Amino acid sequence: MSIWPTSLALAALSLGLSQASAQSLYRWVDENGQVHYGDHIPPAYATRDHEVLNDHGVSLRTIDGAATDEELAERDRVAAEQEATRLAEIRQANRDRVLLDTYLSVDEIIRLRDQRLDLLEAQISVTETYLANLNDRLLELRQSANRFKPYSVDPDASEIPENLALDMAQTADSITLYEQTLVRTRTQAQTLSEAFARDIERFEELTGS
Repeated sequence: MSIWPTSLALAALSLGLSQASAQSLYRWVDENGQVHYGDHIPPAYATRDHEVLNDHGVSLRTIDGAATDEELAERDRVAAEQEATRLAEIRQANRDRVLLDTYLSVDEIIRLRDQRLDLLEAQISVTETYLANLNDRLLELRQSANRFKPYSVDPDASEIPENLALDMAQTADSITLYEQTLVRTRTQAQTLSEAFARDIERFEELTGS
């Protein structure tokens, strides 16, 4: 069994190894990046990637060597990135198709955007009005509660009536609820506006408009 460095041409291999030509011929790379050829893989390089060649030095297949945990982890990472990229491209292609099938012009996108934003702005306006009324109501209830314990400074004041305390609590809860609704609606309007901006930009890219 013989092993040759890269400096020996494959032509010499085919001339000098007539008997070995019926056997497998291998190509591998050592730790210094030097390419070697031979009719067997040295044990020190058996766990490295190597190629199987035919009689003319043409690669028939590549045999993966034993990978380290780091190499396996890197392969998994690369494969995951490639899969994520592939799925992202599919999603983008689907969005592009829907965009082109849905609209004929940028003006159509703008009209739909304005219609949907107008609806959200109307909801915001109604919620703001209702919140203002609730806050006025709570202020009145608290002014009434100031005559009773535990809000009054009068040591002889009566305990707050149960219905008044309940009304205050329910009004405060309603204010919290509508404040949260207002935040969500405003966020929805902002998100919608940004999404339409992206659609307009992408539509212009696809159509060259």
